[in-house]
Amino acid sequence: MRKHLVRILLVAFALFLIPTLALSWGDDGHKLINRSAVARIPADMPDFMKAGAAQIIYEGPEPDRWRSELEKPLDAANAPDHFIDIEYVDWMKQFPADRYKYIQEIYEYRTAHPEAKLPPPEKIGFQPYITIEVFDRLKVAFREYRHAKAAGQPTAQAEANALFYAGWLGHYVGDGANPMHTSIQYNGWVGDNPKGYSTAHDIHSKFESVFVRANLAELEVGNLMAAPRHLDHPFNDYIAYLRDSQKVVEKSYEIEKACGFEGHGTAEGREFVRHRLAAGSQMLLNLWYTAWMDSATDPEPYHGPRAEKKEKPCPPDAAKPETSK
Repeated sequence: MRKHLVRILLVAFALFLIPTLALSWGDDGHKLINRSAVARIPADMPDFMKAGAAQIIYEGPEPDRWRSELEKPLDAANAPDHFIDIEYVDWMKQFPADRYKYIQEIYEYRTAHPEAKLPPPEKIGFQPYITIEVFDRLKVAFREYRHAKAAGQPTAQAEANALFYAGWLGHYVGDGANPMHTSIQYNGWVGDNPKGYSTAHDIHSKFESVFVRANLAELEVGNLMAAPRHLDHPFNDYIAYLRDSQKVVEKSYEIEKACGFEGHGTAEGREFVRHRLAAGSQMLLNLWYTAWMDSATDPEPYHGPRAEKKEKPCPPDAAKPETSK
């Protein structure tokens, strides 16, 4: 009897954990973001993008499929890419250009300001860095497609890469549209709480997964989107996008407090989520368009690492084989 009770409790506990593991828009929200962006791909982008819509949409939730106890190294490496707690890095005048300089700056700040009790970089998050890294992968895939097409060679492999990267990129851009992925207030209010916001650790999944799934038909975002625009500074523009998302963190808690995300929710709750999903779709479309336009420029040829000057160069005939006498 006791063993049976323990088994029941373990199953119940596992079921309780399921919603909290879905720390993003869930399959429905991520697919909606990718689908809405695909529907607005302009005519001056390659036809294979729209033709590959099903693949792009499928890849939307892909990084969440990597979050499993069965693949612990992958989960550990992948988890910090889904978020950034901007409050911890407000002291940065400008975000460094790559993730390793970002990591270095955080550790230097931790050393210089031990009183700040700043978490290590992986606890603050790498969200903008994975996004720009996948964006660059997509740009390279588009460039290879251009090269193959210009040379009259098959383009299928480059197309396959571009479709995967485009869909993968959609996941992180979608995460950035969710204000709870940009803040320390990611799953229940922490710190001073004079307005009595929820401190429950289910608010994250309730907002972005349960509510979205229950109201998917009313969350279409097409009428909130515009034609894509080229981003002259993709990384800086993406940082601004994350900061805009963070600005509405408290609004999400206000709506939750008014039961705006319960069941069918309120009109305000539905419109709030719809605008966040639309922001993700629009930024994704802009990044796709920018990657395509920028892929027309070829980089300088790679010449390998710079050779060091030898102090004692070999004589001209040193490499000649010896001849037998």
